[in-house]
Amino acid sequence: MKVKLSYFLAAGLAVGIGVWMSSGTVVVGGVGDGENAVPPPAERAANSADTVFQVKVMKLAAQDRQAILEVRGRTEAEAKVAVRSETTDDVVRRPAREGAHVSAGEVLCELDTGTREARILEAKALLAQAELDHTAATQLANKGFTAQTRAAATQALLDAAKARVKEAELELERTIIRSPIDGVIESPMAEIGAQLDNGGICATVVNSDPMIAIGQVSELNVGQISIDMPAEVRLVTGEVMNGKVRYVSPSSDPDTRTFRVEVELPNPDGTARDGVTAVTRLPMPVEKAHKISPAILTLNDEGVVGVRAVNDDNKTAFYPVKVLGGEEDGLWVGGLPQDVTVIVIGQEYVGDGQTVQPVFETAELSQ
Repeated sequence: MKVKLSYFLAAGLAVGIGVWMSSGTVVVGGVGDGENAVPPPAERAANSADTVFQVKVMKLAAQDRQAILEVRGRTEAEAKVAVRSETTDDVVRRPAREGAHVSAGEVLCELDTGTREARILEAKALLAQAELDHTAATQLANKGFTAQTRAAATQALLDAAKARVKEAELELERTIIRSPIDGVIESPMAEIGAQLDNGGICATVVNSDPMIAIGQVSELNVGQISIDMPAEVRLVTGEVMNGKVRYVSPSSDPDTRTFRVEVELPNPDGTARDGVTAVTRLPMPVEKAHKISPAILTLNDEGVVGVRAVNDDNKTAFYPVKVLGGEEDGLWVGGLPQDVTVIVIGQEYVGDGQTVQPVFETAELSQ
């Protein structure tokens, strides 16, 4: 009877295993027998539980920060008056010209007087006749030769004659159109020979001293702006002017929920022009804040933005922050204690209230 070779191999293998087990030598997976060998997993887990996580930290102190509120808007002249005719006739003389500076009361346009002077003479003649009639009637009434009602009637006629004289003189004065304010004449003006109707524009006078920079401020910032607050205004044309706040609207625009703010700018030489784009910079009240790198910001479990810090007991704490503004070298935030030790590396790997080993930024984290 033949015996298969595989039987002999199986029997030999069983004998070998039995001899090895009887020798008492056991090899455990993951454990070496050398002096510097890796310890068992259970031992490694126990040791890691006793090891405190290292984080890199940096001390921060609050600094005085003066934020600048920028308000975009435009310039607006102090006054811009369209000087209109109060009568109808042709322009016969125009002493002023476009671009010229005029003072209040200077003549801008003269209209044809027509028959107005003759009407004054006629009104004055009627006035003289009314005065004679009234004088005679009064004397007769005092002597009893006429009724008092006659004297009263002549008095009424006299008053009417005086009113006609005044009206005729006023109509003549209306042919001389004068500037009501100091300023510069804006083009165009009424041409000589053109007819001006009642209400027609002779010229537009612009008073640009002071110049006003206007803008709209949000409801979040309007409470920080006050009358006479200093302001710097940068015009798109390159000029930089200094002034002060003269007006803050008491109510918001219903469409934009913003408030109108006006800054008065001295402009004696006419440097600033009406209708130019302007950026007004308003210094806000000084406040305490911390400047940090945006890289150290993190989120807590509720999704709130803040930083993780280490207290005196080396326990972590989360502080929500409010971003106040940014600069090229960092981010200004509020909401932190006066002095705080923040985690700059490792904040994402620790939780709140966890004990850590802080390593200051000048030191290296151990491997």
